[in-house]
Amino acid sequence: MLSSEKRSLIRFLVIYLASTFLLFSLAAWVFYASSKHHLIEKQRDRLKYEAKHMQSVLRSLHQSNSQRVVYPRIKGMDTAIYDLDRHYIFGSFPKGSEPALDKKIPEDMIVYIERVEPHYLGAAYLLVAKKIDFTPIRELERNIILFMLAAGLFFAVLGYFLGRLFVAPMRQAIEQMNRFIQDTTHELNTPISTILTNVEMIETFEKCSSADEELRRITIASQTLSRIYDDLTYLNLNHHYHRNVEKVDMGRLVEERLVYFRGMAEAKHLDVHSEIDENVMLTVDRNDALRLVDNLLSNAIKYNRPGGRLKVVLDSKKFEVTDTGSGIRKRDMAMILQRFKRADSSEGGFGIGLDIVNQVVKSYGYRLSFDSVPQKGTTVRIIW
Repeated sequence: MLSSEKRSLIRFLVIYLASTFLLFSLAAWVFYASSKHHLIEKQRDRLKYEAKHMQSVLRSLHQSNSQRVVYPRIKGMDTAIYDLDRHYIFGSFPKGSEPALDKKIPEDMIVYIERVEPHYLGAAYLLVAKKIDFTPIRELERNIILFMLAAGLFFAVLGYFLGRLFVAPMRQAIEQMNRFIQDTTHELNTPISTILTNVEMIETFEKCSSADEELRRITIASQTLSRIYDDLTYLNLNHHYHRNVEKVDMGRLVEERLVYFRGMAEAKHLDVHSEIDENVMLTVDRNDALRLVDNLLSNAIKYNRPGGRLKVVLDSKKFEVTDTGSGIRKRDMAMILQRFKRADSSEGGFGIGLDIVNQVVKSYGYRLSFDSVPQKGTTVRIIW
């Protein structure tokens, strides 16, 4: 899966799973609150039943002729009776913990208060209380969590397959584009080679100078086509590309490429300045080194202003190309390394040069950086 497909799939999954999680969390919370309220009310109904039973017991004691009255107790619950002034009379609460009717009841308790009429044993109010049984509530929470985990797993798998269907058109379009690039590069190879070969033969046998305007234009156009062909071939074969890593004299390579691009620089009347150290040896595939140098030089020439300056610096730590073109805006910095993206559409191109540079840099563990000031120029730096 290509990086663009992965980004699209990840974005889809994040939005899909986040919205699904939010919706299910809201539904789960409503269900939990409703179910918890139902469970507590169910326990409260038990208190109402016991309060009715307690009143009948108080009535029996009130009507009894026995001199000894034993206050009734209910297993698992505490009760208390109060007079008309809401003062505590008696109850089954431990001494010192008798609740007052006007005080707030603890949150872990369920309380039911009922008026007693007539006032058996002088009681005007009956209070029945018990601690909340959290066992069914804990079981409810556990079931909701298990359901959320199972639903999350199900929707994650479903989202992944939906995401693959979502990016399928993108994959199809990319495959079609790759086939187009492959066919195009195949068709370009023969005429480009023929043009370059005949230009060399004209210069050699016809004694023509490469400075002649017509021949120079043909040479520049042919070199441009050749570079585009190499880039398209690299994009098409990148995953199957065999690298022959060896010691490469970067100083000599950069000088050769400056000569190669001299015609393009002269066509724009650029002042080319180079600072190239000798014996800068780099362990790299020569074709990869060519792609790094060619794409940076080509961009610096293409996006430079006519009559501008081109500076090339090479030393043991870095390769640096500076132009005096229109520069890159900050908002475009994040996209310039993406394939087929261009910060400046005023010039031609496919938007693949910096993507290729970035791929090569990553494959060798180098570091790519940009320093750019709009309307002043850009410095592209590769640090070994």
